[in-house]
Amino acid sequence: MHDIKDIRKNLEKYKKKLIERNFDFKINLFETLDANNRRLINNKEKLEQEKKILSKSKDKANFEKSKKISEEISKLSDQQIIAQKKLNELLYVIPNLAADNVPIGKDEKSNKLIEKFGKIKKFSFDPKSHTEIGLNKKEIDFETSIKLSGSRFVVLKNRIALLERALINFMLDVHTTEFGYTEISPPLIVNEEVMFGTGQLPKFEEDQFEIKFENSNQRKFLIPTAEVVLTNLVRESIINEDHLPLRFVSSTPCFRKEAGSYGKDTKGMMRQHQFYKVELVSVVEPKDSNSELDRMLNCAKKILDKLEIPYQIILLSSGDMGFSAEKTFDIEAWIPSEGKYREISSCSSCGSFQARRMGAKYKSKNGNDFVCTLNGSGLAVGRLLIALLENNQNKDGTVSIPNVLKKYMNNLDKI
Repeated sequence: MHDIKDIRKNLEKYKKKLIERNFDFKINLFETLDANNRRLINNKEKLEQEKKILSKSKDKANFEKSKKISEEISKLSDQQIIAQKKLNELLYVIPNLAADNVPIGKDEKSNKLIEKFGKIKKFSFDPKSHTEIGLNKKEIDFETSIKLSGSRFVVLKNRIALLERALINFMLDVHTTEFGYTEISPPLIVNEEVMFGTGQLPKFEEDQFEIKFENSNQRKFLIPTAEVVLTNLVRESIINEDHLPLRFVSSTPCFRKEAGSYGKDTKGMMRQHQFYKVELVSVVEPKDSNSELDRMLNCAKKILDKLEIPYQIILLSSGDMGFSAEKTFDIEAWIPSEGKYREISSCSSCGSFQARRMGAKYKSKNGNDFVCTLNGSGLAVGRLLIALLENNQNKDGTVSIPNVLKKYMNNLDKI
């Protein structure tokens, strides 16, 4: 969310920067809604001041006058609530502004390739997809998952289920012991305010799984990513400057309807309604935001380096970034069966955008200011599982286990 005072002062700047985010900022509508809201607030405050003066008078004639003023204040309050709601409906769906060093473009075509890492393996046979590998071993089961839950779910069995768990434990160990992240085991169900804080609501409501509770006025949702809960750990708080940076890591299931993605990646495990992800979140001072993004990216990259999976780094354009991001790097892992790189992580700096929505500040010598938040996948477990199975497959149908994973896999060399 943006500072409304800053929007008022820099209307043309916001219109230009939001066009770069594919958002049509209607300046006239904003000015009309804002002016009406401010007028109602101002009129109400004048009447409240007038009533305060009358209350000090002992003249009985002022009693009726004070009563009428109270009624007028009540009417203005009701009108102002409605005006504020209309203004908020506009403000709440305005995306974050792109950082100055982000490529400008409408979509992924304007993304910038930063660098490639690792050596792509040349197979002496036609590499199988993760789906074929799993079906041959009878350890990736889509038929049963369809009976249980419908499409875009999966049942993993035996050694591939063990491999999924091994990857999670391996990544958590690396991020906690090598990079100093604090592991969190969070709730998987959150309220509406928490979803608003990180930007999932109200703009992306159609993509969320909402849970219906009887006799409850509060809406609850399954988390679409652990970013939601980890970032909101600092909501409505003032953190001492000495306690920053805060770095959290969590492994959780994630739940997404994938609205609008029909027809995309319908086969296999690439795009699921339920999937595991190891998530990284940082909370820092504004001056440290850029360096923290680089650090987070390197933490995510290290996982693929250790597993010896080829990948590339992409800097996303202004039109391809997520709603809350000001700058995003994607990590894309090599998928042999497709002959291309696929996203396995997004690492984003959000500036103070989420902090304003959450009311998260830090205390410094110069007073209180909003923190900056960052988030990144470290990594998406299902897609990492795909990349590992496909890049480590052998001609005889086995899959070699990387050395760093063997202790998590009961010392198996192959599956």
